[in-house]
Amino acid sequence: MTGAPRFEAVVAGGGPAGAAAALALARGGRRVLLLDESRAGDFRVGEALPPAGRPLLRELGVLERFLDDGHLPCHGNLSGWGAPGLAGTDFLLDPNGHGWHLDRTRFDASLREAARVAGAVVRSGARVSATEADPGGGWRVSLSSAEGDEEVACGWLLDATGRRCSLARRGGAARLPEDALIAFYARYRPGRDGDRDSRTLIESVPDGWWYTALVPSGERVVAFLTDADLADRPALLSPEGFARRLEETEHVRAVLESFGYALHDRPRGTDAGSARLDRFSGPGWLAAGDAAVSFDPLSSQGIRTALYTGTRAGEALHAHLGGDADALEGYTRVLEQVYGAYLRHRAEFYRYERRWSDRPFWARRHAWGG
Repeated sequence: MTGAPRFEAVVAGGGPAGAAAALALARGGRRVLLLDESRAGDFRVGEALPPAGRPLLRELGVLERFLDDGHLPCHGNLSGWGAPGLAGTDFLLDPNGHGWHLDRTRFDASLREAARVAGAVVRSGARVSATEADPGGGWRVSLSSAEGDEEVACGWLLDATGRRCSLARRGGAARLPEDALIAFYARYRPGRDGDRDSRTLIESVPDGWWYTALVPSGERVVAFLTDADLADRPALLSPEGFARRLEETEHVRAVLESFGYALHDRPRGTDAGSARLDRFSGPGWLAAGDAAVSFDPLSSQGIRTALYTGTRAGEALHAHLGGDADALEGYTRVLEQVYGAYLRHRAEFYRYERRWSDRPFWARRHAWGG
């Protein structure tokens, strides 16, 4: 691969985890290539950043940029969980202030731009199509994009490809699912003005749970979470079937009716289950974000965890390249602790809902250990 551009690391995945990792590496003076496979106009579900995201953005040096980007403040949550009525919690006493509902396209692009300004090379619309161990050390990496194919060389691969964890799988890692949770989601546009309630609303139902959140565009994201074997996929992916299932809610439906919301686009489905890799690094690679650990949307911690693990992965790789032989093992220990704590909290919250203990969705979760 004579003449091919050479990087100390190639980061595959231009979402929050990949951008944070590339930013951390670039700020350390490392030559890093960040690949963003997303397409212009893509809508990405996953819009909640809790208050604990603020110190991570500050650590990355992007907080002021973020605050200027017009994301929607979220001051708390509403929960129809465990009882027929709604219970509210707010972030008034949180030391980090309020959270946000994000414009994900803007948020992700802003993080990639921060990585570029710090010195990372950013390639939009590009993905890793093949990898091969270089006899001289490191990797030969084939890239594909609309502009054509090219090859680069690198010492390390950092997998931030999300739940696909494509590079980690190539490296021999296996994804270990905890459940078969799946999300069906759609965007709704209001028929009249006046909806200013930016709290996240969740509501449990006999076969799963729903949530809705206002986003900066003025639309609402509405999602139904259930297990894959309990879902009528063709129905839930149709406007009519999604609307029929929505009728079983009380609180989510009331919000939509209050402001004349109407379905904006066809419902979509995506994996939403909890999972982890059986290892978080291997010879010449490591993983971050959903590629390493995937969280149930109920936790509202997905983006925060992506930022956290991406930052820590970038720092660990920078330290490893600087001669710290324990840096990658330390990163693995951090992810083990994060995922263990998450599973305990997940089990505890699902146990709060006891009204449908005889239904498969809830019976499975009540059997989880704490």
